[in-house]
Amino acid sequence: GLRVRYFMPAGSRAPLALYCSGDLLNDYTSLELISSLSTMETFQKIYRPEIYNANATAGATYQPSLQHEDYSLTRIVYDRVERSRLAVEQGTFAEAHFIKPYHTLLEQWSAHFAG
Repeated sequence: GLRVRYFMPAGSRAPLALYCSGDLLNDYTSLELISSLSTMETFQKIYRPEIYNANATAGATYQPSLQHEDYSLTRIVYDRVERSRLAVEQGTFAEAHFIKPYHTLLEQWSAHFAG
């Protein structure tokens, strides 16, 4: 069960949706929240430029539309097949270079945060 919390930074084009388990403000560090927001902002501009890469800031009442024409196209084109292949390669790399060599340390660290 993930819950959603919406965050609308001042001057932004659209609110960001944060899906989390537990208490968003008390269970996550400021660094974790900042990292998540930065990543989300970047990818949402790529996937939905009509909403998140608008040329004007959102008004007091936000009403998104995929038909909006006042936005900037990104110069990034994603190939879903390539992205899926890269996800497997990155997962294999992370397992070989981070998870397996530091397995014991990671288990100790995660046990500290287990509720």
